[in-house]
Amino acid sequence: MSNEVPEALVEVHPGVRAGGSTGVAPVFDIVAGSEGPDDLVIADLVVGDGAEATRGGTVTAHYVGVGLNSGEIFDASWSRGQALQFPLNRVIEGWQEGIPGMRVGGRRVLVIPGDLAYGPFAPPGSGIGANETLVFIVDLVSVP
Repeated sequence: MSNEVPEALVEVHPGVRAGGSTGVAPVFDIVAGSEGPDDLVIADLVVGDGAEATRGGTVTAHYVGVGLNSGEIFDASWSRGQALQFPLNRVIEGWQEGIPGMRVGGRRVLVIPGDLAYGPFAPPGSGIGANETLVFIVDLVSVP
């Protein structure tokens, strides 16, 4: 899936490039069917200078989630026009491991292997396949 790909995209994993300024919807180029990583990939596109997210803490974030098999967006706070607030201990393991240490004002890409995402139990109707690798581009808005 591609959306208005600028020249300054960063390759964070083979077949996964992302960029754009924080505060606006990210731009990305994801090659559907690319091979996913064995381990969680964490790549900071913009390092924030605000408060730091902590393991088990609560964060407010804007994000877009894309399935690596399909290359399709399955969820995006940007399309709803509102960042979401949630406790990190209530999300998939890839977020629990990949968001702590991120600072407010930053943009991070997570390439999450299926076993750290939904494994064989993808949410029905989500468009996510069993054991699918997921790609999230996350802007950390605040740490309450």
